[in-house]
Order: sequence, then C-alpha cells, then structure tokens
Amino acid sequence: MQHLTDQEQAFMKPVIQEEATGCGIASVANILGKTYPEMKQIANAMGIQASDESLWSDTRYLRRMLGAFGIETSTEETPFVTWQSLPDLSLLSIKHHQENGKCFWHWVVFKRSEGIAEVIDSASYLEENRRTDFHNMKPKWYIEIKKET
Repeated sequence: MQHLTDQEQAFMKPVIQEEATGCGIASVANILGKTYPEMKQIANAMGIQASDESLWSDTRYLRRMLGAFGIETSTEETPFVTWQSLPDLSLLSIKHHQENGKCFWHWVVFKRSEGIAEVIDSASYLEENRRTDFHNMKPKWYIEIKKET
C-alpha cells in the first residue's frame, strides 16, 4: 500500500478559510496538510492572528508558519511572468489592491504535479476551490515553496 506524503495529503481536499481574512492561514494549512482550526491554533500560538492587518500585506508571517514545520521558502517574492514558469509549489498573491496607500492581496497555492497545474483557493464563496481558470487570476508575484530533500 502506497503512503501519501504530508504534502500529497494536503492537496486531497482543499482547506477553506473560516475567517474573512484567513487566506494566509488557510494557504499554509493547504501546504502542510492541516485543518483550518489546527493551523489557526498554531498561528495564534505564534502570535499570528487572521484579523491582524499586517498579515494581509506582509509575507513574513507565512514564512514563519512554514518554517516552524521545516518548510523552506524563497527569501524574496518573485514577479509573476507566466504560469509555465512557476515552480511546482508556490504561494501566489492575487487580487492586489490598495487601501489607504497600503497594498493588500489574497493568498492562494499553486501546485503542479505530473504536469497538471492547479490553484488551491481557500475563499469560502467559491463553488470549486481547485481552480484551473488561470485566465481569471492575475498574480503579481509568488513565493517558492522549496522541495524537501
């Protein structure tokens, strides 16, 4: 019997954000194979709250949560060029907008496995959280999730 890795299990059923501003927590949960309540509890213990506006426009929090589980990320955000040029696993920033001069976005997870690409979008209003309507998403940049060695 073949056993799934944690990351393979993470992508079996998308985690839906349970808070209006919980896309970052849900995206990390999707990568780690955690439920939203589990990841929220871990994030809260790290001093990370979905309601903290700095989480909506800062990338350090996601890197800290992933790093706590030994998941390495790229140190910088890389501008989005094409879907084909994305690494096999990454966090994407979409729905960019500004409020009071500050940038905000929505986090999603891009995954490519055996040549098949999809975006895991935790938004609760979507009928389908596994997305392939790439033409509707307008990523600005991404953070690579490095493969475990």
